Amino acid sequence: MKAILSIITLLVICGGAAGAYFFLQKPAVASIDEEAIVEEVKEDTSLIEFVEMDPLILPIVNKKGVTHVVTLVVVLEVPDALAKDEVKKLKPRIKDAYISDLYGLLNDQALMKDGVLQVKEVKERLGGISKDLVGEDKVRDVLIQVVQQRPI
Repeated sequence: MKAILSIITLLVICGGAAGAYFFLQKPAVASIDEEAIVEEVKEDTSLIEFVEMDPLILPIVNKKGVTHVVTLVVVLEVPDALAKDEVKKLKPRIKDAYISDLYGLLNDQALMKDGVLQVKEVKERLGGISKDLVGEDKVRDVLIQVVQQRPI
């Protein structure tokens, strides 16, 4: 009797393990509308240009002095070559606006959470600054290529 119960228990365990194995082997099904993504990618991207800004190096200062140095490499996505030329002409002004805005906010810890730079918020601020200086139709997106935060 114990042998039969042992065999049944073993079969149930093996069946469960086999079921889990085959169930977990199936690829995940995305809940995202794939057609919408494909349409977005199919948008005419042949004209898109990128303008790489000079690296931004910002100290974070408190009452004790410089505590961290944040380095950002930013690339601006523009819709065409004409916009690229215009953005290139304004690079010094854009960089100045970035540094002026971020310097104060970093030192007030407004863009920091638990001592870590909040990249999403930085990206949104830089996007707003870029669009204000160059124009909504000239800058499509701000791409942050490198973020480095070093304690001193």
